[in-house]
Parts: sequence; C-alpha cells; structure tokens
Amino acid sequence: MSHGNARLAPAGRLILVQRIQSGRAVAHVAAEMGISRTTAWRWWRRFREHGPAGLVDRSSVAHSHPHRTAACVEARVRIMRHLTRRGPVFIADKLGLQASTVGRVLRRHRAPLLRELDPVTGTVIRATRRSAQRYEHDHPGALIHVDVKKLGRIPDGGGWRLHGRSERPKHKRGLGYDYVHTVIDDHSRVAYAEIHSDEKGATAAGVLDRAIGFYANLGVRVERVISDNAFAYRHSTAFRAVINAHGITQKFIRPHCPWTNGKVERLNRTLAAEWAYAQPWTSNEDRAAALTAWIDHYNLERRHLGIGGKSPIDRINNGRGQYI
Repeated sequence: MSHGNARLAPAGRLILVQRIQSGRAVAHVAAEMGISRTTAWRWWRRFREHGPAGLVDRSSVAHSHPHRTAACVEARVRIMRHLTRRGPVFIADKLGLQASTVGRVLRRHRAPLLRELDPVTGTVIRATRRSAQRYEHDHPGALIHVDVKKLGRIPDGGGWRLHGRSERPKHKRGLGYDYVHTVIDDHSRVAYAEIHSDEKGATAAGVLDRAIGFYANLGVRVERVISDNAFAYRHSTAFRAVINAHGITQKFIRPHCPWTNGKVERLNRTLAAEWAYAQPWTSNEDRAAALTAWIDHYNLERRHLGIGGKSPIDRINNGRGQYI
C-alpha cells in the first residue's frame, strides 16, 4: 500500500488520469509529476479498463505458486504436528524437509504455537509469558537450574491412558507419585535427571552432588545454582552442605515468578511431552527405564532452537566435551 502523501497515492493517480483525459500527452504529464512514462501508461491503461476502481492498490500476492509445497506433504506435516506436538525442527528431520518449510506450512494453516497447547492433551490453553526478558550465561557451568517434576505412578498393565478412564481398575488408584529431579545447564542446555520416591532435602542434595560430578566429567565446573523456594532447596541442611562443599553460589527465584527458572521449567515440559506422556506405558518400571535413553537423546541428538539449532553437547567446550 502506498504512503498517504506519496506522489502516486490514489488521489495523485486521479490527477494523473484527469490531466491525460484533458488531451495532454502522457509523456508530458509524467514529466510534470516526476514519474516514468511506463508508470504513467500503466495507470492510464488501468483507468481505461476499470475506471476509478483501477486506481486502487492491488494485492501483491502471486496468482499462482508453482513452487509451493505439495498438498500431500502439507497434510503429512499437519498430521505429524497433531500426533507428536513437536516443533518444525523435529518434524523436518522426520519428513526430510527444511525446518523453514515446515514452519511456513504450520503458519499457513494457522497451527497453534506449542506454548499455547497443553503438553499432555494437545488442547489449546491460555498461556502467556509475563516477561519478555531472556538471559543466558556466557559459558557452561556459570549457572545450573534445578527443579522437581511430579508424575503419577503407572499401575502394572497400564493406566487410564492405555485403557481409558472408564475401564481403569478401581483398585489400582492411589499408587502415589514419582519425583523426577531435573538439572539443566543454563548455557549449553545439557540436562541431568533422576527419579526418586520423594522430594526431600536429602534426596535433592544427593541429586545435586551427582549432577555436579556429571558436569565435571564433561569438563564443566558448576559455579551457581538457581531454584524455586521449595523447602528442600531453601531450608535443607543437606542441600546447603553440598552447596558449601563445592563452593557454589546459591540463588532463588522471586516468589511467584517461575519464568526466572524457565530453562528447567521448559525441560520439565519437554520431558513430560516427549518421555513421560509420549506413549501409554504398560508399567511404571518401563517408563522409568526409558528415562536414561531419553536424556541421552536430549543431550546428544535433539536440536534446540534456543541455542541456534545445535544439540546441547555441541556447546560443551565447542563440542569436545566427553559425554559419559
């Protein structure tokens, strides 16, 4: 659309054709108005063919798109998005496409953004980010995030996700919860996770101590740790002892501001969608046994848009870290 004060706005075009209608030469009118003869002839022809309506701006969208992605390929993209609730990079790898192509297809069909979807059911929910400010420390180990993800245990033979809510055995209710203690490096996104039966301070302290050893094997020294204000992190003597033993600075998020600990919160959401609820498990032991392989995939193979499409291990010593 032309600027309101442009030389050839709709009002200027009308002046152009009025002068030509008066019998003056097109070339002379074009010179007076400071435009090319080609432009003047274009608007004069449109006026003669369509009248005043021909002086209105037309859409710049092409009449045909010979290189547009085939409809069958677009259908495969939409089906995979619906079934997996994964982003363009994952879908592109599976279908042999470019991530940008997948992104365009999803935008063309107005697919909801992943942050707008419930990670378990895929239904659209209201999800907004209260702060647009992002941060990232400049080297691995400068800051790690810790948190706990609470998951309901799965009965032997499978739960309601496998059999449906109406067919769920009544006597298999109340099995309790698994507590997945998660740790992630702020710079590289290399993650560490363990499953436990509680979220007590002693348990969290043990996880932190082993996580520090895990990062040390990659050549990374942990300098700071950030968490929410849970009792295990803020008041546990055992957790504080591990902090002091390794000379680490402890930080806490501001109350009711979980996005400050956003990287581990995002890890928990990804972990739920791609591991915990990725399939209907037949037992709690089967799901727990699959966590290690998924964490390895997350660290070594899964590409992260937040770090430029790289895998986390690529950011550890420029990809020279030894993953154990």
